[in-house]
Amino acid sequence: MSDLTVSPQEHGVLRLFSLDMRPEEAKFLREPGAVDQVLGVDDLDPGQIDIFPTSDLEDLGLFGYLNDGCGVSADQLNRDELDAVDGWVMVVRSAAFKKKAATLEPDPRLHLIGVFTEDVTNWTGGVIETDSAKPYSAPRTEPNDSETTNRVGSAVLALVILVIVGGALWLIL
Repeated sequence: MSDLTVSPQEHGVLRLFSLDMRPEEAKFLREPGAVDQVLGVDDLDPGQIDIFPTSDLEDLGLFGYLNDGCGVSADQLNRDELDAVDGWVMVVRSAAFKKKAATLEPDPRLHLIGVFTEDVTNWTGGVIETDSAKPYSAPRTEPNDSETTNRVGSAVLALVILVIVGGALWLIL
């Protein structure tokens, strides 16, 4: 499968493109449908596409943006190669394709720098075998006498307020 082919089940993949165009043209790509035209694909989600000049990243750089910001593991990234990228770039996440298969036919002014995968969290875990993890293992607590007293006191107070309000209404009417 080519780096420019997107499968419908693709998830967590980032494609980084450098943009060989004037800043005005690159800014225009932020408009709805503009990226669709330069990638040769219809109906992309613009919320899953980032277009920015590398100078906006300041000290973070593309390496930091991809590693810290996008969750790409450092072993996939070449710091020297990414530091050499200058000008405008475009990051297209696989979610931009809305789970549809696509073959990218990028404009000649777009150059694919790389395809990276985001680190995924492994949510599986082993069985916890400690006594405290067993059902009903917490010690039973006896009801506290002060809690019962507080409930009775609140009920009596509510009854007194109800009697006073009822009496006042009876006198008024």
